Amino acid sequence: MKKILSLFSGAGGIDIGFKSNTFETYAAIDNWQVACDTLKENKISKNVICSNIKDIDFSKFKGKVDCIVGGPPCPPYSKSRFYIKEKKRALEDEDSYTLVYFCKALKIVKPKVFFFENVHGFFFKPHKPALDFFESECKKIGYNLSYKVINCADYGVPQIRQRFICVGSLKEYGTFKFPDNTHENRKKLDLFSGNKKEWINCKEAIGDLDVPLPEDKDNLAGSKHKHLLKLIPPGENYLFFTKERGHPNPEFKWRSRYWSFLLKLSPKEPSWTIQASFSNNMGPFHWKNRFLRISEIKRIQTFPDKYKLLGDFKDQWRLVGNAVPPLLAKVISKEIKKQLF
Repeated sequence: MKKILSLFSGAGGIDIGFKSNTFETYAAIDNWQVACDTLKENKISKNVICSNIKDIDFSKFKGKVDCIVGGPPCPPYSKSRFYIKEKKRALEDEDSYTLVYFCKALKIVKPKVFFFENVHGFFFKPHKPALDFFESECKKIGYNLSYKVINCADYGVPQIRQRFICVGSLKEYGTFKFPDNTHENRKKLDLFSGNKKEWINCKEAIGDLDVPLPEDKDNLAGSKHKHLLKLIPPGENYLFFTKERGHPNPEFKWRSRYWSFLLKLSPKEPSWTIQASFSNNMGPFHWKNRFLRISEIKRIQTFPDKYKLLGDFKDQWRLVGNAVPPLLAKVISKEIKKQLF
């Protein structure tokens, strides 16, 4: 059984996916106690280390793991940094040290393969110094790199979630090739789509979980704009109430809020991206004008129903929202095993 060293493990999404292809997590590292307790509760690894990445002695893993996996915290490369110019970006951000230490782990441990995940923004031009640094460091160590921005919906995840994925392999083992997508937007399916299936929609993913609960009557979804949320059609957001969309009584200016403001799911489409921070007015919201439940966002992120999350509601939301969908990790790790081991 091949062994992985899991960095920034969070809820363990990558680990679950790799485990399905007979990879064993030799050690899992995170600096958030709730995440570490969740990893222990679900027996992700016998060796869960709750520590800042700066304090890890990577030399003790040399020769003991075949693969390093992880996604350094994404705020320095987030889409919001692209628009909010007063905030530091990429390598200028104080949290960018996590990328440096991911590279340090590769340099010291030098596993045969690594799997790296981050937000789509990691590929944006303003963040190019971070990508250039990462690519340069990996090549110095001796890795061939294969990277691209992936839409998780294209691989069976019921969520439009674009993520930067990089697989590195030591030069003597060749270069990884990403698998063809298995699913596609039904609007693009045609005679040349082969065996590709339609994207998994929200009703297919979470429809059976939609049962009335007592707390629904106290629902504050939308906060002070909850009366507007009820009027927004499924699949739309606050832009529905703009002059540009032809609304007779505009409530908002065009592109004056974040995309997820009052964003409502459509049962006929995949979910929009589940984010790490829970909010009263930032979606996605259920098409029945309520907050999504933890059981529902777990499904959308493809976590097993029985997977236990610790902490309070916001902790659990953060755990799931920050995670790599286990199904995506399963698809990629299957190809890693096939091509590189």
